Amino acid sequence: MNKKEVAAALNEIALLMELCGENPFKVRSYTNGARVIEQLDADIEDMVREKRLRELKGVGEALEQKIEELVTTGKLGFLEELRAKFPVSLYELFGIPSLGPKRIKQVYEELGIDSLAKLEEACQSGQLLSLKGFSEKLQDKILEGIGFAREHTGQHLLNKAEYAAEELLHHLRECEAVTSVEIAGSVRRGKEVIKDVDLVASSERPAEVMKWFVSAPDVKQVTGQGETKASVVLDSGIAADLRVVDQVQFPFALLHFTGSKDHNVALRQRARERGLKLNEYGLFDEHDQSLACGFETDIYKELGLPCIPPELREDYGECQAERLPKLVELSDLRGLIHCHSTYSDGKDTLEKMALAARKLGYEYLVITDHSQTAAYAGGLRPERVRKQHEEIDRLNKKARGFRILKGIESDIRINGDLDYDEDVLKTFDVIVASVHNKLDMPEKEATARVVRAIENPYITILGHATGRLLLARAGLTLDMNKVFDACLANQVAIEINADCRRLDLDWRQVIRGREKGVMFSIGPDAHSVNGLDNVRYGVSMARKGWLEAKDVLNTLSTKELLAWRK
Repeated sequence: MNKKEVAAALNEIALLMELCGENPFKVRSYTNGARVIEQLDADIEDMVREKRLRELKGVGEALEQKIEELVTTGKLGFLEELRAKFPVSLYELFGIPSLGPKRIKQVYEELGIDSLAKLEEACQSGQLLSLKGFSEKLQDKILEGIGFAREHTGQHLLNKAEYAAEELLHHLRECEAVTSVEIAGSVRRGKEVIKDVDLVASSERPAEVMKWFVSAPDVKQVTGQGETKASVVLDSGIAADLRVVDQVQFPFALLHFTGSKDHNVALRQRARERGLKLNEYGLFDEHDQSLACGFETDIYKELGLPCIPPELREDYGECQAERLPKLVELSDLRGLIHCHSTYSDGKDTLEKMALAARKLGYEYLVITDHSQTAAYAGGLRPERVRKQHEEIDRLNKKARGFRILKGIESDIRINGDLDYDEDVLKTFDVIVASVHNKLDMPEKEATARVVRAIENPYITILGHATGRLLLARAGLTLDMNKVFDACLANQVAIEINADCRRLDLDWRQVIRGREKGVMFSIGPDAHSVNGLDNVRYGVSMARKGWLEAKDVLNTLSTKELLAWRK
């Protein structure tokens, strides 16, 4: 069991304990333990084997025993006992943003609500209003959340699906019967949410590969197993499919199962226009003779196309474009913009964040802790801003070839104002302005709010424009044409927030913004050193949005960024 799985189990324990009405300090010990494990640089199995868990802050004897049991056996009796106290359907309520553990406990104990269906019925009948603290407005939000949860049932965030796919890929590459194997499907295309994981393999002994696949360590259930296809459900709840073909068919199968469906339709139409037939088994001429193609590149060449990157295979004009963009690469980024430290709600110090960014090869880090309105996230009062700037100056004096830039993530107030007076705003090198509250405003009001913020002369970047949380909430509805026009008129960039819970701005809107000439920034929204790696998911979204390096603000050098800012 890896550290992510251990942290998830500890978080689940905390949630269930809160539902049981346990002591808040006990509950917090598990959430704190989960956070420590998530941020662990060492291998959790090594820590257990070497009896070093007690070295971790907040890990006492009880937590040590539970983590050891989890890692060594893959199960935890204490967690199973907690789960047994509640019906499985109660877990459906955990995905409703307006319901925290206390409210779930309240509706469960007072009204016997233990499923989405019962919760929806209670909302529609008005029964929910009989509970203390439940208003009509909250009831409407819960109903909206139920609809959102149903719409996204069976979907998973990109990082979780990618991790599951890579674990299976590694497992299959250890099978001697496998000739080639690759991840396909929406994971390979870098979609923001994933329904299932697809893998394609080639082998002369497919039966052995099938057997090897279904015996992977994290397979919970085998839902189908044939001669060339197997389907499983993993411990994480993610479904995964494997297709096995011969080596000649492999590039065609990889192309087909990477998709998307609409892209494949466009390719088959293009083949027909050339007197060819394309499917997952090959490319055939008018005499049904197979054309030899060792790689996907060869297939596209036969169709008169450049090799289209997987991220673009969505039928957004990639098969008709006169020229495909030279898509931005992770290596093009010269600095990291939008990171948090312990000055607000970050988990690592400013110095530690800077050292980690420098070690990764970046030449600057824009630290953007929360502004004062975000009191829930330790937002910085003006005196804390001054203290942080003094520390940044001290650290910059010691650094060579690297610079920390003074930034802030300023809340956009309801009227569109930024969060400080001018005398504070002018002390920052970079200002990321974001909406964090009142996300249910009508489109016209929400757009006016955001546009007013963009027109503020101190703003540099509009952060996570809609405020959406994938699989949890839709966020603001904005007239993006007006937002794009305002950004162009005021030389403001729009962030592609790389936190996999956000991935906001949506890549489809990024395509539209690029066509207008908008500049974008890729921000990891990192709250710890480990969070700096988020930036690669932002690059994936930028690539899906057809962005080149010239379209991305943080491909600029420190000097160029500051010049652009002015």
